[in-house]
Amino acid sequence: MLTQISEFAANHPFLVLAFAVLLALVFFNEMKVATQRFASLTPAAAVQLMNHEDVIVLDVREPSETAVGKISGAVQIPVGAVAKRIGELEKHKDKTLLVYCKTGARTSAACKDLSKNGFEKVYSLNGGLAAWQEAHLPISKK
Repeated sequence: MLTQISEFAANHPFLVLAFAVLLALVFFNEMKVATQRFASLTPAAAVQLMNHEDVIVLDVREPSETAVGKISGAVQIPVGAVAKRIGELEKHKDKTLLVYCKTGARTSAACKDLSKNGFEKVYSLNGGLAAWQEAHLPISKK
């Protein structure tokens, strides 16, 4: 068996290299997810959380993106300004924060900034506002 594996590796070095790279990338991604200090929630889980806890909803989209609407009561701070404007959220440090953007791609950066600054109950909305709307949950145009 070992001779067959070594023969295959000798005959197909690019396949073996591609496999090793993919394995390393999967391992790196899993370690990154395991060590992050915030969790992702589906829209349904986010609604349950909002119904049972005092949740501050943080919209990290750009102001131009909020014209389509936002989750009712959300505080809007663009993702690039979260670190600079963390003082605005200090009074909510003991509360749960739910962070979202358009598709969920930018929330991890904001969640990392919040976690670094001592916010312990930070959640990312998986799929962002797009998933929220897809779940037929309400948005506010105000």
